Amino acid sequence: MEHLLGLLRVHVHKGVNLAVRDVCSSDPYVVIRMGKQKLKTRVVRNNINPVWDEALTLSVSEPLPVKLEVYDRDTFSLDDKMGDAVFDIQPFLESIKMHLDNLPNGTIITTVKPTRTNCLAEESQIIWTDNKVIQKMVLRLQNVECGEIEIQLSWIDIPGSRGL
Repeated sequence: MEHLLGLLRVHVHKGVNLAVRDVCSSDPYVVIRMGKQKLKTRVVRNNINPVWDEALTLSVSEPLPVKLEVYDRDTFSLDDKMGDAVFDIQPFLESIKMHLDNLPNGTIITTVKPTRTNCLAEESQIIWTDNKVIQKMVLRLQNVECGEIEIQLSWIDIPGSRGL
């Protein structure tokens, strides 16, 4: 417990314009990996614009990059890859470390710009909302012809952990 910094909640909201991997659609699901941890969403059948609206929680002991992969569920063969993205949680963690309090709802703490080295499709704002820091991201999938995934990060402190 003392080696943990806290918990990273990744809210996987939806996919937009994902690749078609079956005859005319796909059955997508998302896999999130950080270090040795691997979590996945449920499968949304026959939909290239799926809404998962699922929260996946990773334990963080060091600020490793997070890898997001999208797959098409297949019944009789291996699942098809539908793209991937990697995102850095360091800017988000830096905002948490500021120990902000009592800011007006919607205050923008910082903005992360899309670059050639990140998978952001657009600017990502780290915001103070409902007495916590969140970061919304639109990730452009790599190694695929099209597709984006919308996620939101939030942080959970654990009593007795090392903390930020």
